[in-house]
Amino acid sequence: MDSNIAAFLKVMDVADNSTGGGSASAVAGAMAAGLAGMVARLSMGKKELAPTEHYEKIAARAETLCKELFDGGRQDSDAFAVVSDAFGMPKGTDEEKAARSAAIKKGMTLCAEMPLKNADGCREVLELCGQLLESYNTNASSDLECARHLARAGIKGCAANVRVNLPYLKDEDQVRDLENRIDMILKQAL
Repeated sequence: MDSNIAAFLKVMDVADNSTGGGSASAVAGAMAAGLAGMVARLSMGKKELAPTEHYEKIAARAETLCKELFDGGRQDSDAFAVVSDAFGMPKGTDEEKAARSAAIKKGMTLCAEMPLKNADGCREVLELCGQLLESYNTNASSDLECARHLARAGIKGCAANVRVNLPYLKDEDQVRDLENRIDMILKQAL
């Protein structure tokens, strides 16, 4: 089974503790992108609407974002696995402690950076939805509305996952940078 499909199914497995809100938020963004692409395709060739090229561009970008965010859900889960594995490393000697500490730091950085990347992808999906709102096939209005809701949920969920991991990062400059970046995404999108 495709690793992205397996990650998606893990999001829905209530007994799985390794795939959480960050993965679910990225998958929400992927679904939003899929819906935005569908609305764009349904709007192509309609005389009273924008030129087909407008919708082709939106549909192509939505398809790319759908794939990136779906993969981002798996990557978010993989980042958590890095942290889990790091906490299981031996810590009997100074060298082992140093290696364990470095692995934890790497994992926690991934756990903050991956949802940040996914939040930005969800923000871009929301922008595509905004472009569609200007002119689209209104027979797909509920689909576009769902896309907008899912994109916003993805942004908010990813932001929450960035923030929950910040206290574990020791580098104050890194924390400040991540906070500023997620705040900017939220301001641009919501």
